[in-house]
Amino acid sequence: MAEFDINAEPKTAQVLTLPSYMERHQHGYPQIVIGLKGRAEFEVDGEVKLIGPGQGCIVPAGYDHRFGGIGLSDILVLNFFMEMEAVDSDLNERVNALLEKDIYFQLDLPIQQLVQLLVKEIQADPDDVWLCQACQDTIIALLHRHTKPFEMLKKGNRLNIDLIDRYIQQHLASKISVANLAACVFLGESHFHLLFKSQVGCTPHQYIVQKRIELAQSLIKEGQYNLGHISQLVGFSDQSTFTNNFCRLVGVSPSHYRKNLS
Repeated sequence: MAEFDINAEPKTAQVLTLPSYMERHQHGYPQIVIGLKGRAEFEVDGEVKLIGPGQGCIVPAGYDHRFGGIGLSDILVLNFFMEMEAVDSDLNERVNALLEKDIYFQLDLPIQQLVQLLVKEIQADPDDVWLCQACQDTIIALLHRHTKPFEMLKKGNRLNIDLIDRYIQQHLASKISVANLAACVFLGESHFHLLFKSQVGCTPHQYIVQKRIELAQSLIKEGQYNLGHISQLVGFSDQSTFTNNFCRLVGVSPSHYRKNLS
């Protein structure tokens, strides 16, 4: 991850770690910023917002803006260096349409996942000019369909559990972190953890384990897979961990559960 350097040559698409102090500058090209990790404070055209994962802002050319990370904060920056007249006409229209929108925006879950994949590619080879341009073009081509108004979540707001459940269901076979779930609802990890426990009555980790075991029960009932395969399908690192959690939540071992069904 590159540390922010105000004197460094900017790239078409780059992943940066923001400084923990407020920086201020302006540039002669438009820019789109998307939060990846942590929280960052941005002030654009006098409007101040905290940007978290899945949130972003548009900085028009020539606009003075301030920014800084609150703790560790990583962002994706898309810089549009070319004169708009020299850009492909369709892409030109898409970029201009975005620049006419509100400064601050939120991404829906599908494009958040796409951004995460593209960021991994950029991090693997940050100096690949063609890769960075392709990532920028891909995001711009889709961004106008996958943004919504920026929403400030305050204490007392209720979490969208349906959205969280959908994310868990899509990723049960792999590792799911609290940061992943927090990003789904545009919250910092600690704030999300507190809201989740208050609303659901258990920690996010306990909830994920419950969902894994519920899916395991369904798969056992279907009778298509052996227990070792089911353990992998529901995301447990080994069968022993799967068995221990199954016994704790269901009251019997997976093998006894299957035997009782028959």
